[in-house]
Amino acid sequence: MKPEPLPGKALRLGSALIIADLHLGYEVSMAREGFYLPRVFHEVVGQLKALLEREKPKTLVIDGDLKHSFIPEWREREELKAFVDEISPLVDEIVIVRGNHDVGTLWLKESSVEIVDELELHGWKLVHGHKLVEGERFIIGHEHPAIRLRDEVGALIKVPAFLMSDNLVVLPAFSPWAYGNDVLREIVSPFLRVYDVTGSRVLVPLEDDLLDFGPLGRLAQILKGL
Repeated sequence: MKPEPLPGKALRLGSALIIADLHLGYEVSMAREGFYLPRVFHEVVGQLKALLEREKPKTLVIDGDLKHSFIPEWREREELKAFVDEISPLVDEIVIVRGNHDVGTLWLKESSVEIVDELELHGWKLVHGHKLVEGERFIIGHEHPAIRLRDEVGALIKVPAFLMSDNLVVLPAFSPWAYGNDVLREIVSPFLRVYDVTGSRVLVPLEDDLLDFGPLGRLAQILKGL
């Protein structure tokens, strides 16, 4: 089955909706370091609920990094519980494929959330992407893929993107705080070091549309010439 990228930084695969890298609690972690950011929890939940109400999937799969902090704390626990309480009425099940940030999340099983390290779905293996595993076709997060473009006044802007190929799909980060990693300059996930992504199509999700920038290798050549 072919995954379908959607506006709003989500992927449809059969009756499942897949997102990655919500990094809930990011603001709390930054405040601990002296950086104070406005909370975006309600914005994130509102965007996800709108997606679920529109697409009506049976399953929501979070492909890693539901949360941000490596140190579990009570404020984060409250936010995760509020997230599950808001989302669970809209789907039959919630599955978390654990990412490197998802320490201390097993208690969510008490709220009927399934927690796994990898998930097989319609011929694809879903893993977070922070470490390599055996398989043939993967859907991953972790990379927070983005590209840099110039706007009409010549300023550089970074926009999140899907990377789509026949054997590797890389999801954009769902978090509005995850500005993204420019995959034309640097890569984070070991999957992108093993798989040749120059032929991957670059799709930039907007609120109601997807912009197709063509193969990543071709886009790199075009941007280099500007």
